Amino acid sequence: MNEYKYVTFREEEGVARLVLNRPEALNALHVDTLAEIIHALDRVRDEETVRVLLLTGAGRAFSSGADLTSGGPSKDSGSKLEDYYNPILERLFALPVPFITAVNGPAVGAGCALALAGDIVLAAREAYFLQAFVNIGLIPDAGTTWILPRQIGRARAQAMMMLGERIPAETAAQWGMVYKVVDQDALAAESQALAMRFARGPTRAYALIRQGIRYSLDHTLTETLAAERNSQRLAGVTQDFAEGVAAFRQKRPAAFTGR
Repeated sequence: MNEYKYVTFREEEGVARLVLNRPEALNALHVDTLAEIIHALDRVRDEETVRVLLLTGAGRAFSSGADLTSGGPSKDSGSKLEDYYNPILERLFALPVPFITAVNGPAVGAGCALALAGDIVLAAREAYFLQAFVNIGLIPDAGTTWILPRQIGRARAQAMMMLGERIPAETAAQWGMVYKVVDQDALAAESQALAMRFARGPTRAYALIRQGIRYSLDHTLTETLAAERNSQRLAGVTQDFAEGVAAFRQKRPAAFTGR
């Protein structure tokens, strides 16, 4: 039974499926939604049964971004970032399991940031990505100024953020924002199949890969080589490594347990 009001969270066979569930508001993000996301992410982090997280939206949108219709004006537009958005992005990048986003429709503003935070981003052909902040006199937030330049380079990232124009899914794939574009009616099945693949994979290795990539973005080659050496030491003592080697020698598929 779902214990949340604005998202749904279901775990099955190691796959945690988190759905933004305000379709009547295009899954706009208000503080109650954000609080539920944080709670769900803490469950993924703390419950050892989860081996992959899949995030998508209900209805025709992934997320239209911050809900501008809820709450009154604030003297500090950054307070919600500190209290909600920043903790969510920190949690997403620190997850001990792979993170997939299935972008089923428009991903706007902070919703765009959530979509692009995925390790693997699948997008419906009809989806688009929009950095709309400049259109209301704000700056991109929720990690966008960190994520986008690293994904698509300064020139495209700056144009996307300063022009506030839609980027269709096909263009997003060409630019490197999206791993794969699929037909709308195939998105759910494709994302679920990918999630099941991760749920049956070497979870500890996935976690170390995630950590290594994030570390390398802000460190030198020498520092990254040292980090790789340490991560390989940790991966080399897992049960999954032993199983992988045994399966290779016996010419059979590996049966990873995530340990």
